[in-house]
Amino acid sequence: MTLRTSYGAVLWPTTSVAAPQPQVQAVRAASDVTLDQIAYSRGKFAVEVQGVAPLILPAWAEVARVIEDCRG
Repeated sequence: MTLRTSYGAVLWPTTSVAAPQPQVQAVRAASDVTLDQIAYSRGKFAVEVQGVAPLILPAWAEVARVIEDCRG
């Protein structure tokens, strides 16, 4: 999985998840610096997984709130 922010691109390793629809997951520590880069990215950030269309997502305040909630 590649995450693209205004800070650059970061590769996160993924694992497959057994589910009715094919899925992958990337497990990261709440302290991962990339989460801050997503929260403070200018405008949008992208999540790319090989074989599917990239997700282009707005860097809204809700993203930062979820990250902060995960950090406790």
